[in-house]
Amino acid sequence: MKKLFVLAFAMILAMTFSFVGQPVQAEGETYEVAMITDSGTIDDRSFNQGTWEGIVEFCDNNSLTYKYYQPAEVSDEAYLDAIDLAIAGGAQIVVTPGFLFESSVYTAQTENPDVKFVLIDGTPHTPDYATFFTADNTLNILFNEHESGFLAGYAAVMDGYRSLGFTGGMAVPAVVKFGVGFVAGAYYAAAELGVTIDLGDDTYTYFGDFGASDEHKNLASSWYVSGTEIIFAAAGGAGSSVMAAAADNSAMMIGVDVDQSNLSDTVLTSAMKLLAVAVQDALQDYLDDTFVGGQTITMSAANNGVGLPTESYTSGTETIDPWRFENFTVAQYNTILGKLQDGTVVVPANYADLVTFLGDATGYPQQCTIEGTECPVAETSNAWIYAVVAVVVVAAAGGAFFFLKKK
Repeated sequence: MKKLFVLAFAMILAMTFSFVGQPVQAEGETYEVAMITDSGTIDDRSFNQGTWEGIVEFCDNNSLTYKYYQPAEVSDEAYLDAIDLAIAGGAQIVVTPGFLFESSVYTAQTENPDVKFVLIDGTPHTPDYATFFTADNTLNILFNEHESGFLAGYAAVMDGYRSLGFTGGMAVPAVVKFGVGFVAGAYYAAAELGVTIDLGDDTYTYFGDFGASDEHKNLASSWYVSGTEIIFAAAGGAGSSVMAAAADNSAMMIGVDVDQSNLSDTVLTSAMKLLAVAVQDALQDYLDDTFVGGQTITMSAANNGVGLPTESYTSGTETIDPWRFENFTVAQYNTILGKLQDGTVVVPANYADLVTFLGDATGYPQQCTIEGTECPVAETSNAWIYAVVAVVVVAAAGGAFFFLKKK
């Protein structure tokens, strides 16, 4: 959409896009910092909210004007319309949280060379994935989700959980890494303790979307009823369905992206991506005129970009303590975190590396349960490892197929 068209219809479009808690943009009013929401909203208790809260805090502390824009639908065209509207409204830097923006940012960065873009969880490319290009005005921020997932799986098993489940929203790269890391961490802790855990194909799946639904709640409930003690929900807004199922069944779950302990007593911990820190660092560079685009940076355990929540905080008038483990201590957490930070433990990020990791790093000599069948395994055999990974691969393939159909 051309800039003149956007300017002419800015007020009409402003009425089309809804902004929770935001004033309608008056004629002539400008906002220097903009965020475009993806399929969620700024109060989704997950990815969008974590990013938005980082922006709000930074801008309030530095006297910058800011606004978020919610696209009319999930499509490249709608995202570009929102980006154009933000730029017409004065945005000098646009933050786009999520891989769904990869194609729209690919176009927008070239059309708007004087505007800076921060793309979280993705790299710009054409819709057909034929061409990848990050312009000098674009900064990509990725996270080592597999490390965060590892810490969650490790902590759960160390705390005493033996029957675990994983639900992802869709089999997109970030979610797949969460799942791979979760499996690695759970089995790594099991090997340390010399215990057997149950994490098989019957409790590892992708919902097919990131929205809350009764269907997702019922699936999670069926797992809990069948004996699953805890479920890691790397599923965005759909995580609330798992929370509801956990509450109904007096069970526990693990949140994702941001600390979700204030949402439910069922949240044991959260596999966090420190979104607020990442976006604030980018905004500080913008403010200092030291913003360097044309690159991708990765937030990891080594630079404190991922982890589990450990410190109490105030939410409204209530003090929230996110550390709800009964047996796993902060000292133990800092020890395993340190091993990730110094490279003693290298967490796998894909299925092929998971096979190697489970064999070399754990040498797991216990029994496993795959598809309901116990499989005694000698220490020299890696059969169980391939079985576990096959479960993860099959689940991801199904999710990826669904995702491609949606595309």
